[in-house]
Amino acid sequence: MKHFNAKQKNILMNIVAVIVACIFLFPLYWIVVNSFKLDNEIFAGTPTLWPQQFTFKAYQEQLGSLSVTLKNSVIIAIGSMALSLCLSVPAAYGLARYKVRGMKIFVLIFLITQMLPASLVLTPLFLIFSKLGILNSYFAPILSTATISIPFVVLMLRPGFLNMPKELEDAAKIDGCNAFSAFFKIALPICKPTVITAACFSFVFAWNDLAYSMTFNVKEAMRPMTSAIYTFMNQYGTKWNSIMAYGVLLILPSCFIFVTMQKHIVEGMTSGSVKG
Repeated sequence: MKHFNAKQKNILMNIVAVIVACIFLFPLYWIVVNSFKLDNEIFAGTPTLWPQQFTFKAYQEQLGSLSVTLKNSVIIAIGSMALSLCLSVPAAYGLARYKVRGMKIFVLIFLITQMLPASLVLTPLFLIFSKLGILNSYFAPILSTATISIPFVVLMLRPGFLNMPKELEDAAKIDGCNAFSAFFKIALPICKPTVITAACFSFVFAWNDLAYSMTFNVKEAMRPMTSAIYTFMNQYGTKWNSIMAYGVLLILPSCFIFVTMQKHIVEGMTSGSVKG
């Protein structure tokens, strides 16, 4: 009887999980479905869960300008990810392996930076970039998005390095490795899932950025995909099917990353759960 009740409970929990997942995924489904509708069907009195007249017109309209904005988004996202990893991985390793005075203060500062809204740092960053002469270039959004992702990446990577047995590095040093070669040959391969997870989140942070790209790039030719969605809103109205189609194209890379890297991301997120 107890086994039967446990089985019933398991079935009930699965049903509840499916219902909750459907609730959270319905907005995404609604965006995708509306991207294949005409505007008159979107504004119809009775909403339709499936397009009555299936059309790719909204997607065809994106092909002209997509090449420029897509290129900008890829350059900014990859550049920010590379910069974040180059600075965050050694920093996280140092905070995990070496006794640093004021360690808790460092970690607290990293946590505080995650709470700062983007609007708070826009003005000082704009003044700094203006003095450096890097406005209206890829460097400004790359540097600004990296400043947001670096503290998060450091906090994510540090527990992974803490959980790594130090004896492995000591054995490598006995075999002739120095501190740098032990780091690259031992520490990084062991913490590969965590590094991949950090790279994915860093890429997504930069890919989804709007505030920095709009502020530091006045030229339309330098702006990424997130800023181009405003071109469908003008004095003549809003093209909702085009906005939905553009939204689908915008989230596709993020979905692809998390689907293909799901195994590494789950392993990387749980690697620091024992020691912090």
